[in-house]
Amino acid sequence: MKLLRFGDKGAEKPGIVDLNGNIRDLSSIVNDIDGGSLGAASMQKIRSLNVEDLPLVGGNPRLGSCIAKPGKFLAIGLNFSDHAAETNSPIPKTPIVFYKADTSMSGPNDDVVQPKNSTKLDWEIEIAVVIGERLSYADESEAARGIAGYCVVNDVSERAFQIDEGGSQWSKGKGCDSFGPTGPWLVTPDELADVQNLGMWLDVNGERMQTGNTSTMIFGCSFLVSYLSQFMTLMPGDIITTGTPPGVALGRTPHPWLKPGDVITLGIDGLGSQRQNVVALG
Repeated sequence: MKLLRFGDKGAEKPGIVDLNGNIRDLSSIVNDIDGGSLGAASMQKIRSLNVEDLPLVGGNPRLGSCIAKPGKFLAIGLNFSDHAAETNSPIPKTPIVFYKADTSMSGPNDDVVQPKNSTKLDWEIEIAVVIGERLSYADESEAARGIAGYCVVNDVSERAFQIDEGGSQWSKGKGCDSFGPTGPWLVTPDELADVQNLGMWLDVNGERMQTGNTSTMIFGCSFLVSYLSQFMTLMPGDIITTGTPPGVALGRTPHPWLKPGDVITLGIDGLGSQRQNVVALG
């Protein structure tokens, strides 16, 4: 299944993609795509539907983040071996964990807003895991069963905030408003033959900047879910974005930092694509 949220900001409705790629309205079945609708019972109810019987959504509606109001928006740093190499960083022995603010979440095609005093705005194509069951001290098999699905995230980063002013804490450069475009949809695991072998790409102004594959992740998706559950209880609707392949502005010389007027397009095999305009803070 491909689940999504559509409509104006703050008034999104839950939806599902039918076999012809059309959006169908799920609001008569679930209130939203969130922790309350991602458990096994609710997901089975959605699976049992004849999707073509649901109301067809016409036009070209705005897409919101495919998950509403996550309790936790977790992120993993330096989790691709080729990205660690481009930043001259050692391969982490254990996952590097930080938080993105829930207020950083935005729709997959919403604007990326350059914050006040930003000088080093960067991009990062990532695959994110969405939790579907309560997980605490889960082994890797249990963790895999507790994954509701996967989605695309652009882990937009302000490197001056993250590195120059961040010290050992990255969240200042990762949690600004609009720094977490999420979607276009949540894809359930049965739709993917192998989540650890998906192509990833990102362009800026039509120029390919990132080309990668989830096969070069240092720590795989189910391992990360299990690992994090050793330190905190993971709840339905929590999001874990899992790191980026090489090609970010930070790893290039000279650094082609994003600026207002730039256009970012990105995608992952089987998970869809995003498009964002970079704009100045209004």
